[in-house]
Amino acid sequence: MLLGLDPVLGPDLLHALAAMGHGDRIAIVDANYPATRGRRLIHLPGLSTPRVLQAVLSVFPIDTFIADPCAVMQVVGEPDATPPVVGEMNAELAKRGAKPAVGLERNAFYAAAEAAYAIVQTGERRFYGNILLTKGVVAPEEQA
Repeated sequence: MLLGLDPVLGPDLLHALAAMGHGDRIAIVDANYPATRGRRLIHLPGLSTPRVLQAVLSVFPIDTFIADPCAVMQVVGEPDATPPVVGEMNAELAKRGAKPAVGLERNAFYAAAEAAYAIVQTGERRFYGNILLTKGVVAPEEQA
């Protein structure tokens, strides 16, 4: 155990988050996601995607140099729909001052997630509980 860290942030997830550089992406996905497509897989069964997102955002800077640093999977056939789980994820982003996630078509989301540094598969059973985050930078102390 470590002081000051969300207990959801286990050693594998912390290592992945710390090893990522500016511009790298991480995917947090639901239980139905075909996570075998990714390069590095971290399992967090029993946890919802919004809960894992909350933990990740406690230590992870969102990129501010690009227009759309966060993306979710669009609902097939209803690209403008916002499922409740996506609303919860956008609320977590808003708490950190980040813009709502943009929607990506299903296959475009899969392609982006496959290229991500890591995929974190949660126990989320609600459909479309998937989000991509792009890592930002931590400014030097004199600029913070």
